[in-house]
Amino acid sequence: MKALWKALCAAAMVGMTMTSAQAEEKSITIGTMSWEDLTPITGITKKVLEDKGYTVKVVPFSEWGIAYAALTKGDIQMLASQTDYVAQDYWDKNKNRLEKISPVSHGLFQGVAVPKYVPIDSMEQLNENADKFGGKIVGIEPGSGLMRDTSNSVKEYDLKLQLVEGSTAAMTAALKSAVDRKEWIAVTIWEPSWMMQKYDVKFLQDPKGVFPPPQSYYWIGKKGFSADYPHAREVIASIYVPLADITAMNSAVNDGKTMDEAIVAWTESHADLIKRWENIKSE
Repeated sequence: MKALWKALCAAAMVGMTMTSAQAEEKSITIGTMSWEDLTPITGITKKVLEDKGYTVKVVPFSEWGIAYAALTKGDIQMLASQTDYVAQDYWDKNKNRLEKISPVSHGLFQGVAVPKYVPIDSMEQLNENADKFGGKIVGIEPGSGLMRDTSNSVKEYDLKLQLVEGSTAAMTAALKSAVDRKEWIAVTIWEPSWMMQKYDVKFLQDPKGVFPPPQSYYWIGKKGFSADYPHAREVIASIYVPLADITAMNSAVNDGKTMDEAIVAWTESHADLIKRWENIKSE
């Protein structure tokens, strides 16, 4: 009887553990940076997971360091990140405690750009036209990776133009003003961005390779995520959002939609695609 009682207790404990694990698997907390490229990726992934029966909470962060700390501690279960460059330092520091779940997009690029009507194509042509650009490159927030790279490019190309620190909003306003007047302007910018679409600008070629090549976006999780959430991992691995679609959603937001409305519009217009994504055997 004692042996039977122990066996029953052990079975009950296993059952409780399995029930707890199953309940846990249906609740996922996603971290995201409050940026225009990561917000659509996060929103679409949330929608697909919810359609598969998961309860999904999204926690926004403003700094990579805080986001990665939350991930390694388990405060969030997953995070979309560009581990190859933009957040490489944070990934390298924590990767032994993390895992890549799957790629979700590709093509992030940052550099110096000019309007397409400006007849130059390379960073090497900036000096000979410095006066036409007012002797400056209009930058964004100091401390960003893009500003660091651009500062390095000023040194590498021995540019006579000054890199002017500011904000994304101020850079956007300066770009709009210049384009409206068909004036010359050089700005620090990135793709995907609604600005690239709205203002018809082009990146300057970088023959010295100062700026990094196009980067991928990955869903990353705390080590063990795939083992703890095997079905969710399959669902997440099926999702891929092209860069052009991210840009289009942000253009819609710039034109007055909320991001939630833009995501709903995208999911409705891509219903067949999402159905194929969701065509995964349920556990």
